[in-house]
Amino acid sequence: MSDLSLEDIEFIKILANCDSTILQAGMNEATRYRLDVQIGVILQEYYKEHTMNTKTGWIEKFEKAGITEDDGKAAIACARRLGMDIS
Repeated sequence: MSDLSLEDIEFIKILANCDSTILQAGMNEATRYRLDVQIGVILQEYYKEHTMNTKTGWIEKFEKAGITEDDGKAAIACARRLGMDIS
């Protein structure tokens, strides 16, 4: 289990607070790749911890980074609208 980098935190907060259509319009290949490969995996693990009660430690990491549960849920919803499989 890796730590959240400052860049990861920013990506998650942007997902939580931005309209997916705006993000999709301005997304380049490098951003899409990072979302699919790294942020998507983090959000999947966070989702699994919430829904399946797995003890992965991501809830605690999000809290320490200042990402609220509502932010996490909003980021997951936005990622899904961008076509990422989070479940």
